[in-house]
Amino acid sequence: MPLVRVELPAGKPAEYRAAVGEAIQQAMHAALKVPLQERFHIFTEHAPADLVIDQTYLGIERSVDAIVVQVTLNEGRDAEVKRGFYRTLADGLRERIGLRPEDLVVNLVEVKRENWSFGNGEAQLV
Repeated sequence: MPLVRVELPAGKPAEYRAAVGEAIQQAMHAALKVPLQERFHIFTEHAPADLVIDQTYLGIERSVDAIVVQVTLNEGRDAEVKRGFYRTLADGLRERIGLRPEDLVVNLVEVKRENWSFGNGEAQLV
């Protein structure tokens, strides 16, 4: 059960956010084997001065439409699986909302299973 945070420029319509969420969920399902119904997404919009993404880091030309997707998930997936997720997500966002692959920054944060509580003050995964 990943927790997804999406940081994006302010002013995007609800349909845009929904399409981003659907692309993320489909990519996690296809590449990371996350069940489709396990959806925990947080969207935060930022004014231009509050979403600072280096526009040329590593020689990649990013635009003002760049977004950051951070996924906190259980540890244990290998680099090949993660690369597959990055590619699947970039392709899905291009198809759904026309986001250039250059405008997608992804960060995976791996945690141990005991670092989750889904309610009732319990650690359900241990």
